Amino acid sequence: MKLEAGVLHLVATPIGNLGDVTARALDVLRGVDWIAAEDTRHTRRLLVHYGIATPLFSAHAHNERARAQDIAARLAKGTRGALVVDAGSPGVSDPGARVVRAVLDAGFTVRVVPGPSAVIAALSVSGLDTAAFTFAGFLPAKAGARDARLRDLLGRPETFVVYEAPHRARATLAALARLAPARNVAACRELTKLHEDVRRGTAEAILAGLAPEHERGEWALVVAGAATEPIAKAERGAADEALDPARARFIAGLVDSGVAPDEAHRRAEFVLGPARKAKRARTNARAPRTGSRTRREAE
Repeated sequence: MKLEAGVLHLVATPIGNLGDVTARALDVLRGVDWIAAEDTRHTRRLLVHYGIATPLFSAHAHNERARAQDIAARLAKGTRGALVVDAGSPGVSDPGARVVRAVLDAGFTVRVVPGPSAVIAALSVSGLDTAAFTFAGFLPAKAGARDARLRDLLGRPETFVVYEAPHRARATLAALARLAPARNVAACRELTKLHEDVRRGTAEAILAGLAPEHERGEWALVVAGAATEPIAKAERGAADEALDPARARFIAGLVDSGVAPDEAHRRAEFVLGPARKAKRARTNARAPRTGSRTRREAE
């Protein structure tokens, strides 16, 4: 594969299973002159697995500022390079953003080689509404700041995803159980790896089935948005009691399947036409006449 000189390629690497790397990613990693890696030991395992001997050097969170200038200087000499992180795409909750900025500021080209993504993988298996979502990365380490961030996210209408480290996963699930006890969650651990584990339900229910050995590995927590939660049957009945029975059943079925209530009403209008006046409305319409007769009788 012939690559242009002076170009930096951002190469997505597997989030667990080495078989998930793309053919294009392997071609680029073979074709560049050098690879800047978050952890050279981790990336070397991938390269050895696929018989790639391209030279490696480190570019991680602690040396990224200096490496950014070094990478720009390498490109200025006409070399071709790749930037990788341990899993997923450079710059997305990982080092890389400073390197990209420095390379662009120096006037060089940056190209992306997309591939595996823990965010997309977690959303795909969550069973939650994914029409819109927020990716919030890692939550703050301190409990107070973490809870404040969660309150902000929990107030949003769309599904959101956060990453969590093994030693903090239980505490974050406990915070979710306290702040939003009825909210649906998909807790995804070790995605694409041998011990992949996806647990769905409320945070409290997930915690109840979580043994210490289950906490190992990186987590992606997918949380239903405020507007996508199926509302309680009693609330739904109160909200929809003004509808005719067929429409109410249609909407209830959509909501039970995970469709947001507002969207369920929009679909009902599209399929069934505008809502008709309900029996309750007709009863209310008769009320003034009853009141009038009562007043006349009193007179």
